[in-house]
Amino acid sequence: MAINLQKGQRETLNAPKFKIGLGWDTNSTSTGAAFDLDASVFILGENKKILADEFFVFYNNLKSPDEAVEHTGDNLTGEGEGDDESINVDLSKIDPRATELCIVVTIHDAQTRKQNFGQVRNSFVRIVDASSGNELLKYELEEDFSIETAVEFGRIYKRNNEWKFEAVGAGQRGGLEEYLTKYN
Repeated sequence: MAINLQKGQRETLNAPKFKIGLGWDTNSTSTGAAFDLDASVFILGENKKILADEFFVFYNNLKSPDEAVEHTGDNLTGEGEGDDESINVDLSKIDPRATELCIVVTIHDAQTRKQNFGQVRNSFVRIVDASSGNELLKYELEEDFSIETAVEFGRIYKRNNEWKFEAVGAGQRGGLEEYLTKYN
């Protein structure tokens, strides 16, 4: 049975291979423009910086060089039930310098389209065991991010040779650029 997390809660990941599933619903009638939300993973070292540009996994770089993190592709609409985007992770392949995977969702072209996470609802991140298909953890974002165009849904980090997931739920106004500046 999956553990439903609250913001700030942390749980140990006991599966070396898993899928990060991300989902959301949008209110497309509010701006008239279609929404395109994008999931990204920043693979960070001890210094909280990206190991190298190739360790930023997103719709234009679907796989990390160590092949431990693989984005399954961009969903341009977010329509339908279940995961809107997903990322496969194999911690047995992860670069030994990696200590954290930061999971971020951004709104593509948010400024031009006048969109923000206040127009997004039912957002979640979940971890699914790759071998059994069982959902291990789920974090449903309940906050209203009325001005933010990017949200860190969660992070997977290594402490004492153990990988853990933390439910973060922190928004930023600057979109993807803000995260790129933060982690470069």
